[in-house]
Amino acid sequence: MSTPPDARTPSAALRAPGIVLGVGLGGFVDGILLHQILQWHHMLTSTDTDRVGVAFYPQDTVHGLEINTLWDGFFHTFTWLAVLIGLALLFSRLSSGQVHSWRATPLWGWILVGWGLFNLVEGIIDHHVLGIHHVRSGPNQTWWDLGFLALGAVLVVVGWLLARPSSRRTTTPVATAPR
Repeated sequence: MSTPPDARTPSAALRAPGIVLGVGLGGFVDGILLHQILQWHHMLTSTDTDRVGVAFYPQDTVHGLEINTLWDGFFHTFTWLAVLIGLALLFSRLSSGQVHSWRATPLWGWILVGWGLFNLVEGIIDHHVLGIHHVRSGPNQTWWDLGFLALGAVLVVVGWLLARPSSRRTTTPVATAPR
């Protein structure tokens, strides 16, 4: 049996928008920082050693960079859509009175959980299962990949600690909480 929307805690009302926003924002950090600014990898830069047989597109050739940029664009589109969906969910919660402020600590906790989930899912699938790219290819790539996963786990734990209802924060249903 589900809980009626007006009886949810602020943390529960913010869970879905926070996690979806966190997935998108975590993808933005990955794409902007690691793909574009640092240029440590692109979506298909390790396909010469992948586990699924994708053609190799080296980033130091024009054709290889074009293909990697195209796939980076698909990746960025996914993260952009996640942010848009997360914002729409948050707006619906705010406008329906389920939560009273976008500044609520649980929202930022759920965003960190979403970012951590992004790192864990992307790191496990792309870095380890498919092997289509690594955080930073080279002699220490396994350590970089494990660090990416560890950061994801830390973000999930810290975010969950911030998002969970505690005895210090109100667990009063939002409909009766003061503004």
